[in-house]
Order: sequence, then structure tokens, then C-alpha cells
Amino acid sequence: MTEGEFLQTVRLNPVNAALLARLPDLGVPQTHLVAGALFQTVWNVLGGQPANAHIRDYDVFYWDPDPSYEAEDAVIRRADGLFADLGARVEVRNQARVHLWFPEKHGLHRPPLHSAREGIDQFLVECTCVGLDARGHLYAPFGLDDLAAGRLRPNPRNHTPGLYAAKVADYRARWPWLREVEEGGENT
Repeated sequence: MTEGEFLQTVRLNPVNAALLARLPDLGVPQTHLVAGALFQTVWNVLGGQPANAHIRDYDVFYWDPDPSYEAEDAVIRRADGLFADLGARVEVRNQARVHLWFPEKHGLHRPPLHSAREGIDQFLVECTCVGLDARGHLYAPFGLDDLAAGRLRPNPRNHTPGLYAAKVADYRARWPWLREVEEGGENT
């Protein structure tokens, strides 16, 4: 899958198209539409399903040096107004705050992140490490080949086997054609 094919595919989901058009209006630094909004749209289209099927929420990352809850909450409220008409759950998170809440939520410590893209780098499954910034530029540190082929492999930048296994099980329940791949070969 080329970058152009990826961009065309993710915009087949009307929520993605609207979010991408409005991201600059959010007015925060390093804004990216990330994760399931993108890779799940690709899997839906490749699997012959509606582009927005099975997508539970739409994640927007940004990075602002102010890690306060109040600053992030102000951005979340602004996003709620900006995206209210889309009929979709949009979750907006400042990646400068992840290390503050992650231990309580998941029981694991994370170092502070210094950019929105570092947050993308931390996704559990390599091919899901994708984001589109407010200018529509793609960030895909592991490329797009595995995403297009439905190959799931653990992200070496986030070695958390339990969380990874849960993600893979969830993805395969929604897209049974996906296949887990480990070093040296394919598994089912």
C-alpha cells in the first residue's frame, strides 16, 4: 500500500475526512489523527466492510508542554464542540500527560513523551503505529506493508505481552482475516 492509497482509503470513512479537515481548527501543537480511526478503516475497506464499521472511537493526539489536567480538559471541551456533529466518540489526549495516568490505568510505568509521534511509536502492534497530522502528512514508523497485508506483530518499542495479546484478540475478533506474525514466520 502506498502513502497515496492509504490517504485515499482512510478518507473513505466520512468521520476521518471531517476530522482531518477540522484538525487545524483545534489549535494545539502536533495534532494527529491516530490509531484505530486509520488502521481499522483500512482493514474495513480491505475486508469489504463499510469504512467506518467496528470503529469504537477516534483518537486525536497532540503534544503540549503543559501537562496539567486543566489544560488538557480545555482542549477536550474545545474538541467536543468542534466535532459534536459527527456522531462519533472522539478522544483527545495530550501525549505530554501519558506518563501521569498510565501507571494507574494499566499498572505499568511509562517515561514522559516529548512529542505526539512518540505516542504513536508506543502502540502495541507495529502496523497500527500510524498517524496523520493536521496538514495530512502521514507518520508510519513501521511502514504500511504489514497494515495492508493484515499482519500483526508486537512493537519492540512497547514490550507488554499481556496488553499486546489482548489487542490482537480484539482485532482478530472483528477482522478474522488478520494474522499474527512472530519473528521467523507466521502464526494463526
